[in-house]
Amino acid sequence: MTKMYWTDTQTARLKTLGIDAGGLAEEFDSLAERNQTFQTIEKKQVKALRAALTSRLMCRRPTRFSQLEKDLDKLLQDQGFAKVSTPTIITKHALAKMGIDHTHPLQDQIFWIDDTRCLRPMLAPGLYSLMTDFSRLDFRPVRFYETGSCFRKESDGACHSNEFTMLNLVEMGTPEPGRTDRLKALAGMVARTAKAGDIRFEEETSAVYGTTLDLVAHPSGLELGSGAMGPHPLDAAWNITDTWVGMGFGMERLLMASVKDTALGRWAKSLSWLDGIPLRI
Repeated sequence: MTKMYWTDTQTARLKTLGIDAGGLAEEFDSLAERNQTFQTIEKKQVKALRAALTSRLMCRRPTRFSQLEKDLDKLLQDQGFAKVSTPTIITKHALAKMGIDHTHPLQDQIFWIDDTRCLRPMLAPGLYSLMTDFSRLDFRPVRFYETGSCFRKESDGACHSNEFTMLNLVEMGTPEPGRTDRLKALAGMVARTAKAGDIRFEEETSAVYGTTLDLVAHPSGLELGSGAMGPHPLDAAWNITDTWVGMGFGMERLLMASVKDTALGRWAKSLSWLDGIPLRI
């Protein structure tokens, strides 16, 4: 007897509803049995999700994303970091100062507005500009951070989105012998506050920074953040002479780690999801 399996459409629908089709019975003796099973599962899950969405809209509590941002604001401000906000639209010249010219691999991922301006693919150009101005101050360390949207032409995938949110922190004047330990300490505080679970650090190669110290969820291997330190070859373009440490964290990825999810889209800015709940139900 020929066995029946979930169709691609059914599997996609179950995935949208937050159900792993692989965790359900996959073989059926007849078309009728398969379709009836699917309808039963779908109906039950839709009812549960509508109840969850109703509760979410009526409870008036912050979304997980909003709460995470508040928790990280408190953490960093308690640690002496000032929150800043830089422009979402940046110049071609600012990108060039980051080493991103027409030959750079990241060039194809840029959302250009016109010949000289684009949506920022990272927070770093704005923060580097602030470092230039803050370097004239007569106290150290200077600590600041930003949380904001970044934009890249990413291919569809579970861990990428065209619009995503980064948190970048910078500490200028960190003693050079202790930079790596300081970077790990700051990253650890962020991971614990985000309830990201077990973490590890790995050295990686970055198209922008060269060698980076990355924060990775364990055991999934999901990259949660990427850090660098100065003096760095990029500093000269910004007239930076201070020692420094900095790390950028993907906010959606921190959320994914905290709830043990595998899909970034559920936590990114969206018209299809609210606080991890699908809206097309």
